[in-house]
Amino acid sequence: MIKYSIRGENIEVTDSIRNYVESKLGKIEKYFYAEQTLDARVNLKVYREKTAKVEVTILVDSMMLRAEDVSQDMYGSIDLVTDKIERQIRKNKTKIAKKHREKLPTSHIFTSEFEAETVEEEPAAKVVRTKHVSLKPMDIDEALLQMDLLGHDFFIYTDAEDATTNVLYRREDGQVGLIEAK
Repeated sequence: MIKYSIRGENIEVTDSIRNYVESKLGKIEKYFYAEQTLDARVNLKVYREKTAKVEVTILVDSMMLRAEDVSQDMYGSIDLVTDKIERQIRKNKTKIAKKHREKLPTSHIFTSEFEAETVEEEPAAKVVRTKHVSLKPMDIDEALLQMDLLGHDFFIYTDAEDATTNVLYRREDGQVGLIEAK
């Protein structure tokens, strides 16, 4: 079962858009067990340039699937995001099945719907460089300044107030995001 949270920015979420999102994302239910509850958060945005952005985040058990797409057509973006989510499910299922082939025939997260399908697996990513960093305690303003001075898209630092490890990162829209460790 999928619980939907559909939100619009600069657009009213009409019944037809809501029904379209639910029908498209409803197709991924076949990859999960019936007793699993999926939490689908959908954010629809329309910009001045007449572009539509669709962001989808799906939470199931301990797994998070996320995809987004920007195009001139809201319905086209919904289609593309759904395809991206489905590809992520297939890719993760293939990796899990390969890793646990000797131990378990299928994953506890996905149904065995994949057994009949052949999925072309991407080559596994490997670490090509290791870098060690010393985390200096600093406030967020100093961390942002350091990130800009280094010319990086992200910066890891220790928060001077609560001693947690945080990550600043440059978003695609040019703004800055913050990941706080708890």
